[in-house]
Amino acid sequence: MGDGEGKDAAAPTPFDPRVEEGEPSIVKGFRYTPLFEAQHEDRYQRRSLIRQYEDVHHCRLVVMIDEITLESVTYFAELLHDVEESQDLHLMLCSPGGDGETAVRLGRMAQAACRDFTVVVPEDAKSAATIMALAAHRIVMGPSSDLGPIDPQVSVRGRGFVGAKDLVQAVEEALDDVSRRSDTYPLHAALLGGIDSTAVQYARSALARTGEMARQAIEGNPDRTPEQVNELVEQIKSLLIDGPRSHTAVIGAAEAERCGLPVQSLLPHDPYWRQIWAIWTRYFALGPVRVYESGLASQVHRLKE
Repeated sequence: MGDGEGKDAAAPTPFDPRVEEGEPSIVKGFRYTPLFEAQHEDRYQRRSLIRQYEDVHHCRLVVMIDEITLESVTYFAELLHDVEESQDLHLMLCSPGGDGETAVRLGRMAQAACRDFTVVVPEDAKSAATIMALAAHRIVMGPSSDLGPIDPQVSVRGRGFVGAKDLVQAVEEALDDVSRRSDTYPLHAALLGGIDSTAVQYARSALARTGEMARQAIEGNPDRTPEQVNELVEQIKSLLIDGPRSHTAVIGAAEAERCGLPVQSLLPHDPYWRQIWAIWTRYFALGPVRVYESGLASQVHRLKE
């Protein structure tokens, strides 16, 4: 898989665990070519920052920047395959959301792989990504961090993922307008192109299952008692499920703490936040990308702008 920082042609991974930090990349007694190393220099720099983070926090750090889909399961498993059950796992997560059912699976996968699971949110972890974070022992957030309502999203032809609540509301308002002003039908038909009755029914069914999906995610943390699960499910309802009128509602660290989520809130000048930001900006500088990366694994694709 190419990384968008050169050509997408297959190439040997620059991450050889036998090579000490800071040493040239050597495999079977020979170096990579100067051009190859130059093309992958940013990877080496990110790897170094990841290693420094792991040394400071005594954990394994993995990075996921992507929409959450079924494809995410295999890529995320790649990041977890060498994590030991006795280790703490930190996930730097940035995602606009995606499939909630898959997010529940990813949270369970992370918890099963480690001793203690932390989600680090440098910017957005919305919708399905928030569901994934519900499985964590703690959620690290700073001034720019943003969770979101966990109303599910529906894949609509030609539009990608759309908030189920927004979709249902748009259709219901269109039907109401057409019932009162029949001449508006062509306009609404054009605006809602690609949305059929099956998508609307799926959105309604998904909305009805939101509470159960949140419960499953929260239960993904095996250290929570049934009583703690019930309490947290009730606490998050008003902020993450019932209250928000829009799928894009902003939920920062203060709001997340108020609804009972295990948030570690950091100030801008906190050394921990500065370390997180130093890593995050390396990925931000790549432009639109999908990333599954750690000290040993690297799947980075540049997206079309």
